[in-house]
Amino acid sequence: MRRAIAFLSALALVGCTNINGDSSGGPRPAPAFKLVSYKSCDELLSSLRTAAKRSVGPYGFAGGDVRMADGFGLESRADSMAPAAGAAPPGAPAQKAPEKGLDYSGTNTHEQGVDEPDLVKTDGRRIVIAINNWLHIIDAESKQELNRIRLQAGASDVLLKDDKVLVIGPAPQTMIPRNSGSDIVAPDRSFAPYRTSTLIQLIDIKGAPKVAGEYTIDGSYVDARQVGSVARVVVRSTPAIAMPQSQRKNPTTADRVADNRSAIDSAPIDAWLPRITVNGDVKKVDCSDLNLPEEFSGASLVTLVSFDLGAGSLSDGEPITVAADGNTVYGSGPNLYLAHDQRWRGWNLDAWDGGRNVKPRTDLFQFDITTPKPVYVAAGSVPGWLLNQYSLSEHDGVLRAATTQSPPWRTNEKSSSAVYTLGRDGGALKQLGEVGGLGKGERIYAVRFVGKVGYVVTFRQTDPLYTLDLSNPEKPKVVGELKIPGYSAYLHPIGEDRLIGVGQDANDQGRVSGTQISLFDVGNLASPQRLDQFKIARSRSEAESDPHAFLYWPATKLLVVPVTAYSKAQYGALLLRVDDKKLTELAVVSHDQSSRSYTGMIRRSLVIGDTLWTISHAAAMASTLDGSRELATVELQDL
Repeated sequence: MRRAIAFLSALALVGCTNINGDSSGGPRPAPAFKLVSYKSCDELLSSLRTAAKRSVGPYGFAGGDVRMADGFGLESRADSMAPAAGAAPPGAPAQKAPEKGLDYSGTNTHEQGVDEPDLVKTDGRRIVIAINNWLHIIDAESKQELNRIRLQAGASDVLLKDDKVLVIGPAPQTMIPRNSGSDIVAPDRSFAPYRTSTLIQLIDIKGAPKVAGEYTIDGSYVDARQVGSVARVVVRSTPAIAMPQSQRKNPTTADRVADNRSAIDSAPIDAWLPRITVNGDVKKVDCSDLNLPEEFSGASLVTLVSFDLGAGSLSDGEPITVAADGNTVYGSGPNLYLAHDQRWRGWNLDAWDGGRNVKPRTDLFQFDITTPKPVYVAAGSVPGWLLNQYSLSEHDGVLRAATTQSPPWRTNEKSSSAVYTLGRDGGALKQLGEVGGLGKGERIYAVRFVGKVGYVVTFRQTDPLYTLDLSNPEKPKVVGELKIPGYSAYLHPIGEDRLIGVGQDANDQGRVSGTQISLFDVGNLASPQRLDQFKIARSRSEAESDPHAFLYWPATKLLVVPVTAYSKAQYGALLLRVDDKKLTELAVVSHDQSSRSYTGMIRRSLVIGDTLWTISHAAAMASTLDGSRELATVELQDL
């Protein structure tokens, strides 16, 4: 039987959820990696069906792509290019490439040198914006739009390298046909699933923009990371199985699960295997190339594909597929981590109680991405649930993970949080140390690791900011604690002893009242202090949930966050100067809000030279760095 050695080393070795194993949520060894070989598609299919039947619930797979068939139209892909009205001709390339952090700000990312996809990118000369189903290319010097190209509806994540832009978004949905003679057919009465696919386009923006390559893969886009010119894109796919609408009178939960298991028993192998189309050529995955670990859920696969943006077109992506339910991606630079929790356990019949008895645990998979094709190297797990990618951090070969015992949708008096340290031991990520008991009765709202120091914010009524000493991975410890009203949802280090927090103010009962920006002194870890705060009543900032909306420009100590003030129906970007002990308001930059619609809501901001750019769905506006004067406005509405 043919073997793709590198593919199988990653695919077959990575373990996944142990359906019948320990569910205590406590420390456990890395998932089982015993290989299971399949001599035929029938043997593989039997194993997949068995695992899937264990994890299916009364309404399908948790997070599965299942929808009612009626009322879901398909959108055709539009890839036409149209020049912007009055666009200036492309200028000559700069003699010296602008430097990120010195000449322009770029995207606010978790780790230096690891870029993250966002709706706006710049190289200091051009600004590319994926918004309103168009990719806009703006010349930063002339402050005019050079060109634009139509995108597939919903595409909003871009990565940039030189003259190449990688655009990631949903592909047109493919509904499973009813009784059409296809290998995968939805019965007459069923929840008819559609095959969700991800469309990845490489667009050349040198001169008139054009599509240089296309890559489509079954599954929902999870996230991506870029180091140098190489981008890694993570996609999660679930089985395309039509779950029947029960014909029983007053069906019970058990009846529904039984019907769904019957549907799984009749599903073909193609229901699991993701399809890949590269520049129009369809790739077929052979069953002999797909090995699974001994224990897995059967409910989803995660595929990691790689692209060199410096290439002229997209390659086959060198996919690596693992049987996992990955929902969080963290890139440290040399390594990429995929994390998935156990939310699907609450979907299983045996634990179906609305998730109240779900035992929290997060599995972690480590890939070496220093080679063109990622290599799986280790896996492990920690108790609890991650908040987001900022809950993970790697320093000196040690992975740190901050988790909360209770699931994100529920907090009780027994809830608490902890930080774990893990080190690689062969093929396992083994726990080195632990510090727990953080925020009893609360859950994590923000995490930031900076070198050998960690900061954790928990909240229910007040905001404890914990400072952690992680210099000894085997004995991490809490050093200090600061309790203040409200909470920070995003933490950003400024220098060695200052920390900015963006979150919500709250009263003593924990009722939030509006956006607050806090300036913390963390020079003495044993005694963190809040030096100043800036509050906006009845408001919220996108930076609270998406750090890409946060901008700090050290050269002028400029802090910019978008803010929506509900009481005044106003959208704007708040500009503050961050001094050593004080936050000072400079201005509020607003786009045209005559229609009072969401299109004027500022989503992003960036600095190029001495110009501040703010971007909304309506326009990209250039202002002076202090926000006192508008310099130019580029309309981004549809032609």
